Formats: sequence, structure tokens, C-alpha cells
Amino acid sequence: MFLCSFVPFPFIKMRKMSQINEEQVMILGVGCTLYTDEGFGVRVIERIDEQYTFPEHVSVVDGGVLGTNLLGVISLADHLIVVDAIRNKGKAGDLYRLYGEQIPKRIRAKNSIHQVDFLEALTLCTALDKVPDTVIVGVEPEDIDTCSIEMSPVIQDQMDPVIQMVLKELDRLGVAYSKLC
Repeated sequence: MFLCSFVPFPFIKMRKMSQINEEQVMILGVGCTLYTDEGFGVRVIERIDEQYTFPEHVSVVDGGVLGTNLLGVISLADHLIVVDAIRNKGKAGDLYRLYGEQIPKRIRAKNSIHQVDFLEALTLCTALDKVPDTVIVGVEPEDIDTCSIEMSPVIQDQMDPVIQMVLKELDRLGVAYSKLC
């Protein structure tokens, strides 16, 4: 269940973040679900939200293609786990984990409008003195140009492995979660 309690955009779906002193963790799916594999990140977080429960200091956010408009939302997080389709000159279905210096290199790649805008928003967090520790996980897409709400089969097959990558990041952060029946 997503809540939208303090987000200025009613179409951003997110859980309310805890107000206690725990470090805030955000799982953010980005992409456009109208273009085949481009919506991979959003589809993954939808499945995560359906299958798992998290403590209050963890939010699950559908960031869609809002790019720099996510600045206020991502600046609330201490730790940010981003899920996206990542064009990295690999073969369709290859899995990626980008961290640290690997992330700024993605700005030069300019794989999609939302990806560049999102990374610019992440960079702009420095102006707020609140840059979340960020990891980007995802898959090499097969097709991000065809207008279709269906992902290609090879990319659909990578949803569960990417969910496991997200859970591994939560484990690394010491975040408890439980699987729903």
C-alpha cells in the first residue's frame, strides 16, 4: 500500500517516512511504463510493494519519469536504492549494480531523458547538503523505444533477480523486511 502524505506530486506513490531518528531508506523505481522495458524500475518496485513489508523508515517510491522533480523526495533519504533499466552496452538481461564513481559516468551516457534528469536531481542534492548514499540496480533493456505496456520476456525474467539485488542492499544496510504470503 502506497501513501502520499507529504509529496507535492499526487502521482508519486510512496510510503510515509518515519519521523524517528532512524536513517531513512528509499527504494525508488524510475522509468516510463508506456515503453516496453523502459518501465522496468517501476514494475519492480510495484512487485516489491506487493510481496514485502518494511519498517516505517523505509519507503517504496514510484518515481516514474519525474527526473529533477524528484529532488525534494530523494533528499529525504539517507540511503537510496534506485531500480531502473540501464543501457550499458551489454546484452539484454544483463544485471548491473552502480555505486559511487560509477554513477556520474551514467550522466555522460544519456540513455534516456528521465535517467539524465534523475541523475541531475541526485547531483543537485549537494546544494541541499543532503546527498543520499545511492546504489542503482537494474537490467540492460532489450527495447525501450516500442510503445507497449508489456516488457520483453528476457527482461520480465530478470524482475526476481533484481528484487533479490534490492533485498541484498537492504541486508547490507541492516534493514529488516518480511515477505507477504
